Amino acid sequence: MSETPTGGPAAPFPAPGSDVPGSTRASRRAGGRRRRGRRGRARRRPWWIELPAMVAVGLLIALGIKTCLFQVFTIPSGSMENTLRIDDRVAVNKTAPLLGWEPRAGEPVVFKDPGDWLPPKAVDGNPVTNAAGQVLSFIGVAPPRDDNYLVKRVIATAGQHVQCSGTTLTVDGKKVAEPYLHPGDDSCAGMDFGPVTVPKGSIWVEGDHRSASADSRYHQREPGGGAVPVDNVVGPVAAVVWPVPHLDWFGWTGR
Repeated sequence: MSETPTGGPAAPFPAPGSDVPGSTRASRRAGGRRRRGRRGRARRRPWWIELPAMVAVGLLIALGIKTCLFQVFTIPSGSMENTLRIDDRVAVNKTAPLLGWEPRAGEPVVFKDPGDWLPPKAVDGNPVTNAAGQVLSFIGVAPPRDDNYLVKRVIATAGQHVQCSGTTLTVDGKKVAEPYLHPGDDSCAGMDFGPVTVPKGSIWVEGDHRSASADSRYHQREPGGGAVPVDNVVGPVAAVVWPVPHLDWFGWTGR
């Protein structure tokens, strides 16, 4: 006959490693969780601190992209229609010149005004918006504030001879096929010239909308004879990045 110990059934003995409330191991784990929670809460920052930090990081990234990789320009006129249209945003490959690229005939390029090709732009009278615009322009988020850049297509390079007669454009005596011309335009658009020899270190540029482009043809009486120094070239147009219906890819070197 079995005997039952006084005081009722014995409580089951906890298995090794079990987290019984009050046990030493459970207490250590709970304490560790509390400490980790406090550390996690301590690492969080108020949104008014995190937001400016995120904006600063974004601006630094944009500045790095603009300085080293690509820069976005806004097309201000119809001189390159229908290849590039008014208000299109184009990405210019700034790494190409650093990697040995040189402008070639047929490529659309962006270049700094070689000398009063563009009329002066009115300066924003609001100091706050003007300063903000200068900052955004510097990092490449907004178009250049001085609007001192143009986009045209390279027609000829240093040492080549360019001539237009009637409706025919020739380079070194060979007719240039121009499938990119604006509908209704011909290669000369009523302006005969040449032959012109492109100076060393320069390029000859014209717009695809030949009848609406004040390009090299119009500046032959100015220093440089209408040619653009290669040093003024930012780089080849790599792509149209905005608006979505106009997206286009020209290639890393504009071809």
